[in-house]
Amino acid sequence: MAKVLVSSCLLGCNVRYNASQIEVNSADFDDVVKSHSIISFCPEVAAGLVIPRAPAEICQGSGVDVLAGSAKIMCQDQTDVTEAFILGAELALQVCIKQGVTHAILTESSPSCGSSNIYNGKFEGVKIPGQGVTCALLEKHGIKVTNQYELAELTSHS
Repeated sequence: MAKVLVSSCLLGCNVRYNASQIEVNSADFDDVVKSHSIISFCPEVAAGLVIPRAPAEICQGSGVDVLAGSAKIMCQDQTDVTEAFILGAELALQVCIKQGVTHAILTESSPSCGSSNIYNGKFEGVKIPGQGVTCALLEKHGIKVTNQYELAELTSHS
């Protein structure tokens, strides 16, 4: 059974910044969970960030830029949490390598996990194209990342 890394907040764990989870009402998601060996992971919690925690956004770039050192992840109160988010991404990659994971389902729009969009870094609720740090690092190492809305590739390979 293929192993898939899944954001813990998609699996019913209250690990988001506001101590909540994301409810996924999708037959495709349920099928993936039933037909794969699921590894639950939250990069932010793995890196030691507390629950609840201040919301954070990538400022002046995307996860790719954070990894390149040209963007930061900041909380609304201007606390720099870049190092913690990078550590969380590195820990996720270590789990994937150790467990032989080739696919991940990560939470869309998150500064860690977003796969096609993230918030714009101005705490305005505006989304822009881009990836979170964990998504960017996993994809850089050949792990295919999708979000909770786009599961066709995993359901077709079940």
